[in-house]
Amino acid sequence: MNNNASGSLRLAASLPLLLMTAPAMAQTAGEGNKEIEQVIVTGTRVANRSALDTAVPVDVVSGEQLQNLGVSEVSQALSVTVPSFNFPRPGLNDGTDTVRPATLRGLAPDQTLVLVNGKRRHQSALININNSIGRGSTAVDLNTIPNAIIQSVEVLRDGASAQYGSDAIAGVINLRLRTDNEGGDAGVIYGWRETSYDVLVGSPPTNPPGANFSSPPRRSRDMSDGETLTVSAWKGLPIGTTGSVVIAAEYKDQEHTERGGYDMRRQYPLVNGAYDPREATFDRYNSWYGEPELDQKTVFVNAEYEVASGASIYGWASWQDRDAVSAGFYRIAGDDRNTIQIYPDGFLPLIAPDVVDISAAVGTSWRLGEWDMDSSLTYGRNEMDYEVRNSLNRSLGTASPTTFDSGGFDYDQLTLNVSGVRTVDVGLASPLNIAVGVEARRETFSIHAGEPNSYLNGGVRLANGNPTQSGAQVFPGFRPENEVDEDRTAVGAYIDLEANITEKFLTSVALRGESYSDFGENLAGKLSLRYDFVPQFAMRASVQNGFKAPSLQQQYFSTTSTNFIGGLPFDIATFPVNNPAAIALGAQPLDAEESLNYSLGAVARLGDLTITVDAYRIDIEDRIVLSENLTSPDVVNYLTGLGFVGIGGGRFFINGVDTTTEGVDIVMSYPWSTDAAGRFDFTVTANFNSTDVTKVPTTPQLSALPTPPILFNRFNVLSYEEGTPENKFSAMINWTLGGWGATLRATRYGEVLSPDPNPTLDFTLSATTLVDLEARLAITEHIKLAFGADNITDEYPDPLPPQNNLTGTQSFSNYSPFGRSGRFVYGRVNYTF
Repeated sequence: MNNNASGSLRLAASLPLLLMTAPAMAQTAGEGNKEIEQVIVTGTRVANRSALDTAVPVDVVSGEQLQNLGVSEVSQALSVTVPSFNFPRPGLNDGTDTVRPATLRGLAPDQTLVLVNGKRRHQSALININNSIGRGSTAVDLNTIPNAIIQSVEVLRDGASAQYGSDAIAGVINLRLRTDNEGGDAGVIYGWRETSYDVLVGSPPTNPPGANFSSPPRRSRDMSDGETLTVSAWKGLPIGTTGSVVIAAEYKDQEHTERGGYDMRRQYPLVNGAYDPREATFDRYNSWYGEPELDQKTVFVNAEYEVASGASIYGWASWQDRDAVSAGFYRIAGDDRNTIQIYPDGFLPLIAPDVVDISAAVGTSWRLGEWDMDSSLTYGRNEMDYEVRNSLNRSLGTASPTTFDSGGFDYDQLTLNVSGVRTVDVGLASPLNIAVGVEARRETFSIHAGEPNSYLNGGVRLANGNPTQSGAQVFPGFRPENEVDEDRTAVGAYIDLEANITEKFLTSVALRGESYSDFGENLAGKLSLRYDFVPQFAMRASVQNGFKAPSLQQQYFSTTSTNFIGGLPFDIATFPVNNPAAIALGAQPLDAEESLNYSLGAVARLGDLTITVDAYRIDIEDRIVLSENLTSPDVVNYLTGLGFVGIGGGRFFINGVDTTTEGVDIVMSYPWSTDAAGRFDFTVTANFNSTDVTKVPTTPQLSALPTPPILFNRFNVLSYEEGTPENKFSAMINWTLGGWGATLRATRYGEVLSPDPNPTLDFTLSATTLVDLEARLAITEHIKLAFGADNITDEYPDPLPPQNNLTGTQSFSNYSPFGRSGRFVYGRVNYTF
């Protein structure tokens, strides 16, 4: 176990003893700043339960907190307010540049369940198959929901599969939408990256000697880019006298950023054995590595209406169209993948996904005897289509187009649920709260092929007679044989009981069973306890088993590329698990991941100071991972011997990784009001986290080969164990005085390992602190101005050394927990009506 984490657990065990002195301290604490505690609905089905009175930890992030940032993304806002939430912002990762993963408690992005108004949100169609955090996972894209429609975000930092079903291993994020029947706000944010960064540069090539270009070993670059304009508005309107509708819209226009390194490769073919004169003047900052271009339009509507009988009808609908552009690695002029007649200076291929996301829900709540009933039908769909620009298909020679339709995929989800809640007096200190419900869900996933030029081999060969790569450079299109159209159904039922056994002792028990048409059944249970020793101090604990069902994307995603070995074509594939070649290598139908979660925490109120400390342990068995590329000669010969001629190997999803995650979350908050200086809200958070991989997968078929290939190598093991910060600290001060306001925030990310398949190239990213500052002024009752900077001191992760950055493109590691874009300065104006 990581010593940092074990020390953190000892700290968590000792803190409750220290906090038990709280009653004596609280007796003398001031009474002047009594707060209205926030009522939450996540993690409990008891009405009017506050965040500090629950048996499990719940963070509440207000809509105002989401707005007091320059980078107006839900994931970015949560990363600086929730202790164990991270949003790494990878680059050079194809579609993952556009739909970025976020993690809670160092677990996979798809091990956190996302709800909207308490209803399951649909996942993105994208599955992350590249080498970044979240490899092999499919998650909900939080950035499809505009800040303008969000009233608050509740983050349950505890497993909850017994309450909500699959995916809730790390926790639950519930976005609660606005329900205002009047008022509104319109705002404009404009900002850009004003920054300077350093990169490490390698030596000029020495084969042949006599390079006509050089560089110092370290270069600095000043940049002003990434201009971002966000225009948003929301308006609340009444529906009669008992209803409301909120209409929100957002438009975002973001230019790309360039944080690439200095490319010291020879760019051009030699001229009579000497370096081409153009080498001396070539712009060696030739990559985009950074934030993508975005043109994003979003509309979101939320409504509710109470009819004469007392029943309520509610619903919401959303639509988003996101056009993005990001880049791949630069292809030099002399690269065998380039047709020099088309691109005499080489080319930077661009990936331009178009993501369309829609959702709709309708529901009703009513009274049935003693029961508060609710029923809803929700639908969500996410589709992603790829266009490749500024590229070519080398095998088509000079006839190659430069733009390609590479196909895409889509996912949708339809969910029906019915639930009821009532209380029964059974002689305990409080009525017994009984919640029961049933849910039925249908999911579909499909892949559609691109145009033929995006994947075929046109037969044009290199000058030496060797064949060339097939398909569009940077993202070869999906082929007809990759097309799938799969679906599954799931039904579930739960019961959730909660009551105070005594005045001080709260107990909650939940049980949920689910049946899936593909992998089978699962039964999850949870026990949560809380004991209030005195009004100022309580301890809480929970134990539960949970699960995550294999996604349709993990089961059926498929891509194919053609490599030539000895002049013969071999297909290298990402196989669906039901592919015969994958089965020959040991693939089996995917089963659910299973978890055991334990937590122990304390809550203290020292006057207006509140402190929560929660330690956790999460044991997960049979995690679903994407295998390594299995392309060794032994694998090819084995497949050929079984009749799979022309199959050069590939990779597939497989169960079999076991992990143990341990950590501690600490949250402290203190409001302080003064007569002359205004109000100050202080918040301090900390997270200590460690994951150990205790088992990796094998298959009998591969183990029997002369040289058994590794299914899950050290690179991926270290990504799980050390790819997220071992600790994270955040401190924030929010100040208001009349029409003035300001927010100062500091976030320190602990060390992260950027692993490499070669152990000598493992690279440790140093701990880094980012500081954000925003100042606000209400110049009238309706008009507010704000100016600020995220990462005001312009911090970057440590630059990669040249041996880790052979192309010069990837100047920083994708494992940086805060990205690599530098300072963002911005201004905002809001008109409230």
